[in-house]
Amino acid sequence: MVRRAAAVGVGIVVLILLILAVKGCRDSARKQAFRDYFRDVDGLVQQSNQESRALFGLLTRPGTQSAVQLASNVNGYRGEAAQLVDRARGLDHPGELNNASQFIVQVLELRRDGIAGVAQELPTALGDAGQQTAAAKIAVYMRNFLASDVLYTEKVVPALHKPAKKQGLAGELQVPKSHFITDLGWLSASTVADRIGRIRSGGSAGPASPGIHGTGLGTVTVKPGGQTLTQGGAVDIKSSPNLSFDVQVMDQGENDETNIPVKVTISGAGKPIVVQAQLPTISAGQSKTVSIPLAASPPTGRPVTITVQIAGVPGEKNLDNNKGTFAAVFTQ
Repeated sequence: MVRRAAAVGVGIVVLILLILAVKGCRDSARKQAFRDYFRDVDGLVQQSNQESRALFGLLTRPGTQSAVQLASNVNGYRGEAAQLVDRARGLDHPGELNNASQFIVQVLELRRDGIAGVAQELPTALGDAGQQTAAAKIAVYMRNFLASDVLYTEKVVPALHKPAKKQGLAGELQVPKSHFITDLGWLSASTVADRIGRIRSGGSAGPASPGIHGTGLGTVTVKPGGQTLTQGGAVDIKSSPNLSFDVQVMDQGENDETNIPVKVTISGAGKPIVVQAQLPTISAGQSKTVSIPLAASPPTGRPVTITVQIAGVPGEKNLDNNKGTFAAVFTQ
């Protein structure tokens, strides 16, 4: 009887230890899932914040861009915003973050639709007829951005913070900040009409200043690995959560240039990844580097093509040296 009792006791202890071990593994896996999701959300939010800076940078400081170029550049953000929505929908997440996931998708959908609406109405607002109506519509689409900011603050932040706190990760995981609309004046139709009117008639949308205009692509470096991309040769790039591209822009003309979009596209393995940043100013003869973070995780183990392109500036006639194409493979 004593031996049987001892055996039963040992069995109970082993069972308890197994239960604790399984629970520990599950808790560890759940916490890692939280960390992965927060990292992915941070990448989405940072790129959305970047789109805000670029969009309103173009609308408030268009430089010497023509009306056609300005409208085209704003329209370029429409596809990027749509990609953010698709990526947000595809993110894996723990069940405790279901609400946060739904709210994040809604936030990005509001921003996508707002950018699409602004891009659609901007050519008319910058044109010769129907400017007032188009400006009023742009002001309405700006409400999408305000609504997205309110939804993010009131719904997304607590839906991320509370489950993380419950998992004991509140001190480790930080909810990223996001505020898309930069100035509430954009909600007023009269203010929008005035600001677009100044772009249209204030010289910013006029012809380029005299002299040679031109930019060129310099070196492209991948961080944090430090690999320099070269045309005609393939390079292995170690994938990491904080990948970015340092793109050197050279002003090869006789004029200072402003608000120059720089785009990086990764294609050839699944859906293309497109990220973009903007160089605010560069002086004639100067070189500057634009850092472009890669928010999405690139495909690994498959050859891809990395295309880096600098948008032409007003008056630029030769765009041959504004673009580079590089072969690469992202590794684990």
